[in-house]
Amino acid sequence: MPTREVVDKSKSNTNAILPFQLRVADFEIAMQDVYDFFFDVNTLFYEKGLPRLEETLRAANMSGMISDMLTVSLAKHSRSLCQNNFHNGHPDLIVRGRYANDSVQSGTDGVEIKTTRKKGGAVDTHGGRQQWMCVFVYQIDNTTEPAQDRRATRFSEVYLADVGIDDFRKNARGELGTRTATLHAAGVAKLRSQWVYLA
Repeated sequence: MPTREVVDKSKSNTNAILPFQLRVADFEIAMQDVYDFFFDVNTLFYEKGLPRLEETLRAANMSGMISDMLTVSLAKHSRSLCQNNFHNGHPDLIVRGRYANDSVQSGTDGVEIKTTRKKGGAVDTHGGRQQWMCVFVYQIDNTTEPAQDRRATRFSEVYLADVGIDDFRKNARGELGTRTATLHAAGVAKLRSQWVYLA
């Protein structure tokens, strides 16, 4: 039977310096919203004899879905940020009223949301740029047997830092690969120094 994961508020950094009127509670609520969603869906799946959602989705789909859910939840609870209405616009969250129709293809005032299963928060982006970047690291138990005893998916790390172009390295790709960039060692260190949640 699925269990409901609960955010451990004692793991939050109450001294975190956050931009755009964000509060630590905004992150805690967003994570709990994701936990509640997975509990509800997986309870329904369990009752129908189906595998958990985590076993159904491919890794990229899972990451994208969690990222979208966090963006929506943070936009809902944030005091000054809203969701960027531009399809695939950057950043994901923008200052409400700063851009026409709260829509911008490439803005500067807001927060980009990333999710990864990589410990430490190093994540690929489409290119290095000056931005507030927030990385949620999550863990999926896909090894415990029997599968019905697996722990609920949970967040283990959240980072939010103002990073610049010089904090990134370009990743080599073949002719058919999509160009990406990742924070280099010093950039990752900057990101990790600005932690919001460590469980």
